[in-house]
Amino acid sequence: MSFFQIGLCGIVSVILLVLLRVPIAVALGIVSFFGFWAMLGSGAAFGLLTAVPYDFAAHWTLSSIPMFLLMGYVCYQTDITRGIFKAARVWLSFLPGGLAVASVGGAALFSAAAGSSLACAAAMGRIAVPEMLKRDYDPGLSTAVVAAAGTMGSLIPPSILLIIYGIFAEVAISKLFLAAIVPGVLTMLGYWAVIIVRVWINPALAPSLDESATWSERLEALSETWPVILLVVGVFGGLFTGIFTPTQAGAVGAALSFVIAAARGTLNWKVSRIALMDTAKMTAAIFIIAVGANLFSRFLAISGIPEAMTDLVIDMGASYVMLVFGTAVIFCLLGMILDPLGILLLTLPILLPIYEANHISLIWLGVLATKLVEMALITPPVGLNVFVIKGIVGDAVPISLIFKGVLWFLAADVVVLIIMVAFPELIMFLPELGN
Repeated sequence: MSFFQIGLCGIVSVILLVLLRVPIAVALGIVSFFGFWAMLGSGAAFGLLTAVPYDFAAHWTLSSIPMFLLMGYVCYQTDITRGIFKAARVWLSFLPGGLAVASVGGAALFSAAAGSSLACAAAMGRIAVPEMLKRDYDPGLSTAVVAAAGTMGSLIPPSILLIIYGIFAEVAISKLFLAAIVPGVLTMLGYWAVIIVRVWINPALAPSLDESATWSERLEALSETWPVILLVVGVFGGLFTGIFTPTQAGAVGAALSFVIAAARGTLNWKVSRIALMDTAKMTAAIFIIAVGANLFSRFLAISGIPEAMTDLVIDMGASYVMLVFGTAVIFCLLGMILDPLGILLLTLPILLPIYEANHISLIWLGVLATKLVEMALITPPVGLNVFVIKGIVGDAVPISLIFKGVLWFLAADVVVLIIMVAFPELIMFLPELGN
């Protein structure tokens, strides 16, 4: 067999193993090892199995991942973000579906302190869903809005997925963070529009709160958001002004979250241990998958698959729109069987050279890919965020009702995606300001 044929067999083998519910990291690692063996021999296979994981894990920028994860878990465990929903509720209650709108606003701000979609969905679900159900909001709307809003944690900086993408694509993580701001805001506005229009058409979905907060109450509620505002300003102010690097920003964020929690009196040994353990588990899971993906990327590079795919796309004369549409279809299909990180790392070895050969910014691709992965978080049948919310509400709301509710927000995501593709300068103008 030629190297190219071995590469094709490797791709098919990974897909089959994933369909058989083999963990993505194991599937990528096994296929890569035997692929190396078939192409280069046993000695090279064992050598690459030894060298590649070490070289990847020694990448200095990777140290920002556990730091940003720790920041998010400390915020979650010490209720640093609890004041966000209250402030959003007081300020936005006058709108149709005020609590649902507040949930989206709260999730957007939480995302800036967490960097994890699942943590965002879990935190806001624990706070917002019971409040909405208590106010007789439609159960499908109450759960779906938080499941969808949680996906912003994958896009709004400091996104763990953007950090991993930046390492694999070798692009500046700070520019990726800047590029993700506008799509993140557009996503929030799109979700708000869905809620307001739906409730305006059918008021029974979200009964009026009949709450008219005074300005003193609004300012008091706003004052309770100082921990998150301080954290966001401290981390991103230093990052975007060049005072420290993304790696240092993660360390500053983690340390600052501990200081803020201690100042609020919510830090103790129990929550510290839980936050550290959760960080260690999630970091290990991410690194194992990333190492498997790095091996698979090296395997595909040796087989010549990326170059062949790039030449095929160029020979076909695929337009910019066709290329993006094909990418979206691939992500939608993989979203039915894989988790977001698995989708991203499985596709990058092929997508990066194709987009680079077509002179499309890899920073733009990073935001596009993250947006598509974000959509996969609420797409059936996997929809990880949906299952997180289901775990919070238990038997009170059927999972079919949650999936039905998120379809409205997926429609908003499609609109945002179209805007991103039609007007790429919306994504690129902030990163280009620093050039």
